[in-house]
Amino acid sequence: MEATFGGGCFWCTEVIFQHTKGVEQVVPGYMGGHTENPTYEQVCLGNTDHVEVVRVVFDEAEVCFRDLLEIFFKTHDPTTLNRQGGDVGTQYRSVVFYHNDQQKQEAEELIALLEKEKVYESPIVTAIESASKFWEAENYHHDYFHQNPQNQFCQVVVAPKLQKFLTQFKSHARG
Repeated sequence: MEATFGGGCFWCTEVIFQHTKGVEQVVPGYMGGHTENPTYEQVCLGNTDHVEVVRVVFDEAEVCFRDLLEIFFKTHDPTTLNRQGGDVGTQYRSVVFYHNDQQKQEAEELIALLEKEKVYESPIVTAIESASKFWEAENYHHDYFHQNPQNQFCQVVVAPKLQKFLTQFKSHARG
């Protein structure tokens, strides 16, 4: 099964799902824009309307889409429009790209529940959009955190997000 999430910089989202039981593959890329075969530089300029995303291939016998959604919502801020921390622009917007009607329904239901329970102080702005053409990111973005552990962004931003996931989702984290 496949899921696609945009929750800020794809380096952060990638590492979370790489450490999730039942996830077989995580690929960084771009989705939702109008430019054919966009480059990282084009996407960063904000002119292509693409979002930095991760395509997650998972085994439903080990982890369900609803669990992936919960992990996604609790490991980024779904209440900030076109921004995650210091990353600002439409390419960093919070979005669930659904691949079928069931994924769309589950995403809508979870957002409604999180809003009803007032889990966040501000309203959730995460978009729910039909998956479109996925453009794989350049090779140097793949497994970025593990390939660049000394990178300042990885140390200051990515590592704390991973630690938060490992703490909050122990039952879903790989051993």
